[in-house]
Amino acid sequence: MRSSKFFKAEQVALNWDMPGLIAGVDEAGRGPLAGPVVAAAVILDDCHPIKGLADSKVLTASRRENLFDEIRAKALCCSIAQASVEEIEYLNILQATLLAMQRAVHGLRLKPVKVLVDGNRLPTLDVLAEAIVKGDALIPAISAASILAKVQRDRWCVEYDAQFPQYGFARHKGYGTVEHLNALRLHGVCPQHRKTFRPVAEALR
Repeated sequence: MRSSKFFKAEQVALNWDMPGLIAGVDEAGRGPLAGPVVAAAVILDDCHPIKGLADSKVLTASRRENLFDEIRAKALCCSIAQASVEEIEYLNILQATLLAMQRAVHGLRLKPVKVLVDGNRLPTLDVLAEAIVKGDALIPAISAASILAKVQRDRWCVEYDAQFPQYGFARHKGYGTVEHLNALRLHGVCPQHRKTFRPVAEALR
């Protein structure tokens, strides 16, 4: 039986008047057929506000790239982590995502008193945490985390595209587009395809 010691689904009610550092957490790469799932944690600096923070999905690629550098420069601290394809296949994509989030929070140089996580599930953490549905559009720190995670994963796709250009990772970022599915049928799978995902499993038959 697979271990679930790293993960909990419970939510912890927060005292919003509690002073201290607040971290936002989000992920990128749950849906694609290949590559790691990436998570980021960010503690913003109120003295150095960042304009234009939003859900990474509504921003252009060039705007995300610019904000990526600004977040890294102005945030009090930030951390980017991932769970590998092997971990995704062993744990399943949800648990691997939570593991990547846990790693991102543990990688912060400063320890927050509260962690706000986009979505409706929480990793196991040793600090207070709350899951916020659509938090990437509501909470600036989560928006910042979504941008870091998205840009980091997109950069991985571009780098991997250089090794396996026949799949088009730089264009579709690993999602199950018509181009990607056709490439799977034509070329089979590569080492970074998630073999437990149905379209990839079907290509192996």
